[in-house]
Amino acid sequence: MNGSAWTPGDSRGPANSASGSVLADEMVVPTSIGFVRGVRGPGLRTWRGIPFGRRTGGKYRFRAPRPVKKWQGIRECSVFGDPAVQPTYSWTDKVRGSEDCLNLDIVRPDSDEQLPVVVYLHGGSYIMGSSHEKALRGYNLVRTMDVVYVSVNFRLGALGYLDLRSLGGDCVANPALHDQLLALRWVHDNIENFGGDPSNVTLMGESAGAAAVISLMCVPAAQGLFHRAVAQSTPVASVHSHTQSKLWARELVYRMALPRETTLDELRQESADDLVRAGQSMMWRTGELLQLNSCYGPTVDGTLLPDHPLTMFEQGKQARVPLIIGTNSDETSFSKAFYLRNSARKRAALRMLQVFDPENAEGVLAAYDDAENRSDFAELLADALFWAPSVRLAQAHSLHEPTWMYRFDYAPDSMRRIGLGAIHSFELNAVFGDHDSSRSMNLSKIGGGADNLSEITDLVQHHWREFIHGGRPGAEWRAYRSRTDDEPGFGTFVIDNHSRMVWDPKQAKRRAWENYDMLEWGTGRPDLASELDFLEKEDDTVPEMRLMSRMQTFGSRG
Repeated sequence: MNGSAWTPGDSRGPANSASGSVLADEMVVPTSIGFVRGVRGPGLRTWRGIPFGRRTGGKYRFRAPRPVKKWQGIRECSVFGDPAVQPTYSWTDKVRGSEDCLNLDIVRPDSDEQLPVVVYLHGGSYIMGSSHEKALRGYNLVRTMDVVYVSVNFRLGALGYLDLRSLGGDCVANPALHDQLLALRWVHDNIENFGGDPSNVTLMGESAGAAAVISLMCVPAAQGLFHRAVAQSTPVASVHSHTQSKLWARELVYRMALPRETTLDELRQESADDLVRAGQSMMWRTGELLQLNSCYGPTVDGTLLPDHPLTMFEQGKQARVPLIIGTNSDETSFSKAFYLRNSARKRAALRMLQVFDPENAEGVLAAYDDAENRSDFAELLADALFWAPSVRLAQAHSLHEPTWMYRFDYAPDSMRRIGLGAIHSFELNAVFGDHDSSRSMNLSKIGGGADNLSEITDLVQHHWREFIHGGRPGAEWRAYRSRTDDEPGFGTFVIDNHSRMVWDPKQAKRRAWENYDMLEWGTGRPDLASELDFLEKEDDTVPEMRLMSRMQTFGSRG
C-alpha cells in the first residue's frame, strides 16, 4: 500500500465515540516536555510535528536553538509541522515554511514491541526538504524494517547553513547542525516512551542529510546519541572554508541591497522570505557553482565541529560506530549537457579542480581522459562531489570500525536510454520502498516501467534492516577492508540487476585522488581571499557605491 494513502482525516484515525476515545488514549505518550497524542493508521502508529525546539526567528535568528518549554495537557500531534523556510522552485518567487520549524515526526509499527530507532536527516542541497516529504515519510520502511522511524526538520539555507560570524559574533556558525544535535538529544531522552530502543539508534541521511550524518559523527557533543550510521551520497567536501564563509556572508548582504556595515541585528529585522530569495539569487547568479562553491554547507567552527570531517576521520577522532556509506553510479549525469565543445569541458574541469588543489588537479584530470568526453566530464563531477570523498571516509573509518561501501548502479532501461542512469537520490526509491511518491520515478516511466525495482527494493531493504538491527548488512556484503588472498580490500557492493561484490573498483581513479587536497576551497583563488581581506580593512568612509561595486564583482565571478 502507498504510505501516502493514509491521512489524519481517515475514519481509521481516532474517533469521538467511546471506543474511539479508548483508541485515542492509547496514542497518548508522555515526553520530557509534555504529553503528545498521535494517530493510528493501518498497521502503524504515528506522531507528527512534535516540537523539540522553540521558534528560531526574530532575535533568535542565527543563534543556537532553545529547547521547547513544557506544556500542560495533551498536545495533538496528528498534523505535520512546518518545514524550514525555503524556496518552492515554482514560476513565482513564492517561499514556504516557517522559522518555527524545529519539529519531528515518529512512525512505528502498531505493536508494543521495543524496536531499533532510525533518525533520518533529509537532503535537498542544504536549501530544501522536509521531514514529511511523501517519499520520506517512512511508512513502508517501518513496515518492512520493523523500526521506530524519526524524521527531523531543521533550519536550511541562509538561516541554517551560512556562517555569518564575519558580520558579528552574536551567532553560531552552524545553526542547522545545532538543530540536529538538539533533535538527537530529544530522541535520546524520549524515544523509549514510543517503544524505541535508545541504545540502538541508527543515524541516516542522503545527500546534504548524509553530510549532516558525517558532520555529527565529528561533533563531540553527539557522542553516544547514535550507534550506527548510514551516509548515502554524501558531499562531505562541501564544508565551508574561511574564505567561502566571508564571501557568502558579504554576498548575502549585497543581494539584500543592504549597506556593507549591516549587522546581525539588522539582518534579524529583515523578512525570512526575503533572505531566502536573496540566498537563491546568490546561488544561481554568481556562477560559483561551476567551481564547486555552494553558498551553503557546514563550517569548521573549532567548537561544535572542531575540524574538517575528512581530517577528523583520518585522525580517528570521529564517532566509533559501524558505517554504511556509498554513492550512485550516475549522480550528476545531467552535467552531460554542460558545454558544447570538448575543450570547454576540459577547461571547466581543470578550473573546478584547481580551486581546491592547483598542484594535483592535472593528475586527477588525466585519470578521466581530460574530461573532454561528455560521460567523462559527468563522471569526474560526480566523483569530485560524492565518490572520491566517500572513498576517503571509508578508508579512514575502516581502520577503526566496521565499514561497508556500496555503489548503486540500478536504473530502469528507460532512464539508461535517455542517458541518465542511476541519478542522484534514485536509491531512495529502494531504501524507502514508496515508489509511487518519488518524483524521480516519473523519469523511469518515460518509455516503460521500472523493471526489477521490486527485487532491488527487497535486496536493499534486507541489507539496511540487517544493519539497523544487528550492526552489519547481509553476509554477502563484505566489509570494505576485507583482506584475504581472494579479497584484496576496498570491497564495494554493487547494487544492480546482478548485485555483486567488486574489489577496488575504479582503482586508477581512486589512486589519482589519493594526493588531491579536498580540505580548503579557495586555495586556487588567492585573488579572492585577498579581495575579501581588503574589503575588511577598507576605511568606512569609502563611498557606498564603491563598496557595492566591489561586492558586485564577487557576484559576477565564474
